[in-house]
Amino acid sequence: MNANKEFLVYEKLQTARVKLQAMPIKKSGHNTFANFRYFELSDFLPFVNCLFSELGLCSVFSISEGCATLRIIDTDTGSEVIFSSPTADAASGKAPPIQALGSMHTYLRRYLMLNAMELTENDLVDATIQKDAAKASKPVTVDVFDSMARDDQYAIEEIAGQVRWMIEKEDVVGAVKYINDCELDADFKTALWSRFDSKQRSALKKASV
Repeated sequence: MNANKEFLVYEKLQTARVKLQAMPIKKSGHNTFANFRYFELSDFLPFVNCLFSELGLCSVFSISEGCATLRIIDTDTGSEVIFSSPTADAASGKAPPIQALGSMHTYLRRYLMLNAMELTENDLVDATIQKDAAKASKPVTVDVFDSMARDDQYAIEEIAGQVRWMIEKEDVVGAVKYINDCELDADFKTALWSRFDSKQRSALKKASV
């Protein structure tokens, strides 16, 4: 294969990065404890897919033997760029196993795509340290959701997203049943409740009676 063609995938990827930076991407994720916003996968993936289709690139995500891999392939030459990360145990002991597994997959795919597209975010550790330092002289009350592990937070957000969607479709009874079917423990229920606004909570309460 011609050397220039081998490295064309890098040129295409860099072009996609530059074009993505000029697009109106908004961060919908919000960490209330450290008070910063972050990219959800759904915030930028549709833009990336459009750019990849335009430039002749394809992304393939996979997990094997404790390693998550994102391959970005040049569909014209077959050359590729590979991004990888070790996986973490998805079992939390609280979230339903399948929900925790799905959260891990979503997080790893998001993490690798952020790296590939060089999208910047706040540093979670630095932001949390700064938040604690600013309140060192005051008692800190940590919301149940904010005190959870990242995988558990993603599990809660996925359940909350499904419930909000069902409420929007006026299937509040179905939303209540969905929550009950998840068989969440007390902490998870409290954390889930914190993801809804007052109207959504009121609707769920009425449907539960």
